[in-house]
Amino acid sequence: MTILTAERAIFREALPHGGRLIGLDVGTKTIGLALCDAGWSIASPAHTVSRGKFSKDKIALAAFMEQQQVKGVVIGLPLNLDGSESPRSQASRAFGRNIADLGLPILLWDERWSTQAVTRTLLEADASRARRDELVDKLAASYILQGAIDGLMAGF
Repeated sequence: MTILTAERAIFREALPHGGRLIGLDVGTKTIGLALCDAGWSIASPAHTVSRGKFSKDKIALAAFMEQQQVKGVVIGLPLNLDGSESPRSQASRAFGRNIADLGLPILLWDERWSTQAVTRTLLEADASRARRDELVDKLAASYILQGAIDGLMAGF
């Protein structure tokens, strides 16, 4: 049975030897993807997938994860500022349930500030609106994944 959890200790136990992780920033129109190394040191943006029919998106995602030898999935969980669940949180949970049959452990990671942090960084870099739109989702996925691997490595 695949693990779908927001508890980092449970996720960590499912991957005792580490392994490459993929980070997903799941939006209504796109999915930002990021990858980290097998030792969980650094997350890097990969690319952005335009959402279409879920079955096709899932096949493409599964192929990418197999090609990259991914061992676990981190999905951004968009909570409200007070930490409560939002409709987008429920959509991210549903996405996790819908890819659970890929057989990889899934960690839901608080992403409250990811898009804002990435957008602020791009604005400071004087990126054009078009460039920001092109980069924000995969950079947000990288931000989410880096936070998760930092949290997973804390205390180990």
